[in-house]
Amino acid sequence: MTAFSSYITDNQPRFVDELIDFLHIPSVSAKSDYKQHCVKAAQFLIDEFNRLGLETTLVETPGNPLVLANYKASNDAPTILIYGHYDVQPEEPLDLWETPPFEPTIRGGNIYGRGSTDDKGQLYAHIKAIESLLQTDGALPCNVKFLIEGEEEVAGENLENFIKNNHELLKADIAIISDTSQFAPDMPAICYGLRGICAVEIRVDAAQSDLHSGSFGGAVPNPCNTLCDIISQLKDADGRILIPGFYDNALDLEEWEREEFASLPWNEENFIDQLGVPDLHGEKGYSALERKWARPTLDVNGIFGGYSGEGDKTIIPAWAGAKITMRLVPNQKPTAILGLFRKYVEKIAPDYIKLTIDEHGGGGPVLVPRSAAFMEEAVEALKFGFGREPSFIREGGSIPIVSTIYEELGLNTLLLGFGLPDDNAHAPNEKFSLRDYQRGILTSARFIQQIGKTTQHN
Repeated sequence: MTAFSSYITDNQPRFVDELIDFLHIPSVSAKSDYKQHCVKAAQFLIDEFNRLGLETTLVETPGNPLVLANYKASNDAPTILIYGHYDVQPEEPLDLWETPPFEPTIRGGNIYGRGSTDDKGQLYAHIKAIESLLQTDGALPCNVKFLIEGEEEVAGENLENFIKNNHELLKADIAIISDTSQFAPDMPAICYGLRGICAVEIRVDAAQSDLHSGSFGGAVPNPCNTLCDIISQLKDADGRILIPGFYDNALDLEEWEREEFASLPWNEENFIDQLGVPDLHGEKGYSALERKWARPTLDVNGIFGGYSGEGDKTIIPAWAGAKITMRLVPNQKPTAILGLFRKYVEKIAPDYIKLTIDEHGGGGPVLVPRSAAFMEEAVEALKFGFGREPSFIREGGSIPIVSTIYEELGLNTLLLGFGLPDDNAHAPNEKFSLRDYQRGILTSARFIQQIGKTTQHN
């Protein structure tokens, strides 16, 4: 057993107590009246880094502050940039929590509380890894920079602007984010791909106000009907998106990826039972796992307009709207896809309605090559921390900051998830396994140690 491993084991009760203190802080970025709690969470981290002897900076922004911490080993040593976020999702619905969301509770080997896995627990594992190495070795073998924000859950632009204006300050050789999950319990994973996203809102207007359906029906357009007609032309019955040019640049799966995914203990029948759906549906020629990880999608997130209250109200609505998101795969650019979407919808929309399309932006997809710098060190570190070789997986969700880090800093990002798929991130009873918390600390410490031994890197 290494010296840092013994230290981690001996100090695990304290590490848990300190995480509980962190989770007590209700740093909900979506609520403006919780601003002081976000500031308190940032200061909590500053105090922790100061205690460890790192150089710290609290960067004020128009929103919540950024936390920077820096450890300088030498000019010749590799540099790791560790990203995380201290803000958390809103706690509602409160009635579905078994214990209060900001009163962290331990039961069944898990710590329950808002932010436990997303992302305070996983972030804090890296901080405790730094402490463990400093306390046992007296120094770190490589340079480490922390970049921690407080607006990840509200897609704040302040971090993106900071990165664009501080290339030299954030210069590194590799970035690390732990804000994802293992594939399954005791199955560590390196997530090497994320889908991108772009979002739009469509609005269809006709008359100036709702109209009596008996007096005007058949003489004027119905925006709800028209909107449904437009939506029905976005995809075919097999789930194939009908927007011309949509798939032109979409990078398909390589054979090794399909083999890797097929080797995972994934059962579609269990997936159906878990979700409670009658059956699965999607693009032909791909498994459900391939579709949700590595194929583009177009989904209507909500439709609104007209009357939906109790009883009948015989009207022709004045307007109707829908929110739509598209998940993108490598080589698809959000701005280009938004342009194709707009061109197609404007073409198929009839001229007897007024069409409005509002673009809500998005983030690019990510694909980290298996040959990326320090990938092998990450594999070895996860094997050390979790006791088995990690799987290589993709994730269907989006983490826009990963593409920002690549585009602005030229860094690949290793996504080392210590959580589990059923940790209830964004949901009631969010949890984080205490065993995985400890294994995450071990993994992070081992990775830093391995990077320090590296003299050549891409």
